[in-house]
Amino acid sequence: MNDKIKLEKKLAAKEAVKHIKDKQIVGLGTGSTAYFAIAEIGEMVKNGLKINAIPTSAQTEEQAKSLNIPLISIDDVDKIDVTIDGTDEFDAKLNLIKGGGGALLKEKMVAKITKKQIIIADSSKKVEKLGAFKVPVEVLQFTSDYVCKRIEDFGGKGRIRRKDGNYFLTDEKNYIIDADFGLIENPYEVSDKLNNIEGVVCNGLFLDLADIVIIGNGEEIEIFER
Repeated sequence: MNDKIKLEKKLAAKEAVKHIKDKQIVGLGTGSTAYFAIAEIGEMVKNGLKINAIPTSAQTEEQAKSLNIPLISIDDVDKIDVTIDGTDEFDAKLNLIKGGGGALLKEKMVAKITKKQIIIADSSKKVEKLGAFKVPVEVLQFTSDYVCKRIEDFGGKGRIRRKDGNYFLTDEKNYIIDADFGLIENPYEVSDKLNNIEGVVCNGLFLDLADIVIIGNGEEIEIFER
């Protein structure tokens, strides 16, 4: 990560945490940008902020615990007040591609029950059309080949994600298929088709879920609202 990208991510994180208030339930995203927001929240807790937080991955849980951020389970709540998370891409309608870090299912579950979903990013994540970044698709292990074939049936190309020579496993022990559809004209159609494939647990098109996107752009902040 170069210095410009790091600065932009930090600026976005510092702006996003201003939305957090005492006694809220806060969703903690996963990834290199969310990392900076969690660090900021840790400082706020140290200085007296009282919240309960829900992590979206084991990685995030570990960071939050190291900062003494109080954690609860997603099973303990019906709604989350505010979630701060990153994205791999976003368009003018604030639709996203997420899941590059592998915390796909829980990120989407948290987003679905969040009142205010705040996305933070560096300036490179803003695109005219989604799809330059492949769409992560979380699948049950034994269905991975089948899902890849069905993705090909409607014009995509899927590859099971690997890490260090082995198949990447999510926290839930599922595989991720990275699906390439090129630039996506209709993300709703693609999402529906993916969700209708047996074995698909979750896909990385986060549509109509983000309320605010905050990006660092050089040394400035840009805010996009639904």
